[in-house]
Amino acid sequence: MAARYRNQNCFLYQALNILICALKLGILIFGPMEIDSFFFWHFYLVCQGVTNRLNLLGTKEDHYRNMVKTYSNCTVVLENLEITYMEDHCDLSFLRSIREVGGYVLIALNTASRIPLENLRIIRGHSLYEGKYALSVISNYNKSTYQGTNELLLTSLTEILKGGIKFGNNQLCNVETIQWYDIVSADNTSRKCDSSCFNGSCWAPGPQNCQTLTKLNCAQQCSKRCKGPSPIDCCNEHCAAGCTGPRAEDCLACRDFQDNGVCKDSCPGLLRYDPNLHQLVPNPHGKYSFGATCVKTCPRNYVVSDHGACVRTCSGNTYEVEEGGVRKCAKCDGLCPKVCNGLGTGDLAHTLSINATNIGSFKNCTKINGNIGIFHTSIHGDKYTKTPKMDPAQLDVFKTVKEITGYLWIQTWPESRSSLSPFENLEVIRGRTKRGSRSMVVSGLSITYLGLRSLKEISDGDVFVSRNMDLCYTNANHWQKLFKSPIQSATIEDNASAATCAQRNDTCDRKCTTDGCWGPGPDMCFSCRDYSRDGSWRHLSDYGLFCVSRCPQGVPGEDDTLVWKYADEQKVCQLCHKNCTQG
Repeated sequence: MAARYRNQNCFLYQALNILICALKLGILIFGPMEIDSFFFWHFYLVCQGVTNRLNLLGTKEDHYRNMVKTYSNCTVVLENLEITYMEDHCDLSFLRSIREVGGYVLIALNTASRIPLENLRIIRGHSLYEGKYALSVISNYNKSTYQGTNELLLTSLTEILKGGIKFGNNQLCNVETIQWYDIVSADNTSRKCDSSCFNGSCWAPGPQNCQTLTKLNCAQQCSKRCKGPSPIDCCNEHCAAGCTGPRAEDCLACRDFQDNGVCKDSCPGLLRYDPNLHQLVPNPHGKYSFGATCVKTCPRNYVVSDHGACVRTCSGNTYEVEEGGVRKCAKCDGLCPKVCNGLGTGDLAHTLSINATNIGSFKNCTKINGNIGIFHTSIHGDKYTKTPKMDPAQLDVFKTVKEITGYLWIQTWPESRSSLSPFENLEVIRGRTKRGSRSMVVSGLSITYLGLRSLKEISDGDVFVSRNMDLCYTNANHWQKLFKSPIQSATIEDNASAATCAQRNDTCDRKCTTDGCWGPGPDMCFSCRDYSRDGSWRHLSDYGLFCVSRCPQGVPGEDDTLVWKYADEQKVCQLCHKNCTQG
């Protein structure tokens, strides 16, 4: 009965996501609007991919749902393809659309009998698992239940551009027959394959699962790949993974860049030389590089670098600005605003959590390139790695942070703190990197309110606020106003009930509108019932909007002067002219 229930859940998740992806595809075909982290170009649907490694995202049902949402209807995975914790009762057919992976492929801790990746052609290896492997297939067998993955169907995989291969602790059939030298250097043997398979190499029994060779069986005249043993079967030099003919548009995948279906070594430049003007002018055919694809415009939530690429973060002596509705990297005039590396970037690239040993690196940071993750070891330390406990006061280092380009994930929090006040000045979570499909998670804390009073935008990814038994002020509808895509969703569940919050009088201040609030007091309102003023004029060091019943009239300010303000059309208090003495 339980298995039947789980199967129904998986089926519902899959059906729902197929519908969502159909809507995405329809919108992308019939209009230029970009949805979620997907980007449509020349019949390619690009999805971001993930870097969760072996972490389980919530329950196994949550993990499955995240994976379906991340990869459904995806043709090109920009970063990593991670298939973990999949069980036999869940439908994995959504993986069949994947043709290219930019980073690594990790297949681990699964008990599903079959992993269907029949259309995956190329793994680029821009990032490698454990710094070494483009394909890592490990521990797909449960010794206690004798369940595991038997068939790994990679029947179209013909090239790995960078990185090695790792197999371990599996019960896979036929993988040892594969001629890995045709894909990448590896040991090989042969057995149990159909007699029609060349050199006895296959991914599974049957003639349909023979390994496709595109290098070992080529004529000497071929410089790279081929589609057969004859000299006329050589692929174009720009091809990767094989081809259907000799032209650059006949490639199964591109070694460098794909431009409107044609493989090239670079994208058309954004500038071209005008011999009449003797200077560089904009190239009407110029394109940006986005992964291994040339695009006319960068996807939503990406930044245009000064080298003509779609990137997540600006580097060097540049900072992120918005010009004409496009976010670009501009050179700093003098010192740049302090931008710090978060988890997953720079010197924290392989760090799993914020802790006492690295939290000092965030001092005076206004922007975090990467992620913030606060888990059990963050607060309580780890005796095995000799990480000390964190003083809760150290979290206040985040009070200067206004932007996080990746995700914010909090699963442990000091008992002495009733809110997430260290992030009270955080204005935007961009979600350019996510865990699964989520860019903000607050789970299992003892806080009574969130206190994120400056948060105005969650650019991409879902929100999960759950199992915080004392948490009030959780208006689920409010999150929709922070989202930039109709695909984004908020899961707000298993927190304090409305009745409990009312009994404790944990309700919004009377100066707030019915939209709700981030916590108690007039400075936590989503919007004000009467007027709002900028709190920066006061001697207190608070920020953001503060709700008041009327604008300040003759309130003492700096240098013993009186402050007079009036309400504008938006009911925001503005300073009167300096010559006004009575308001």
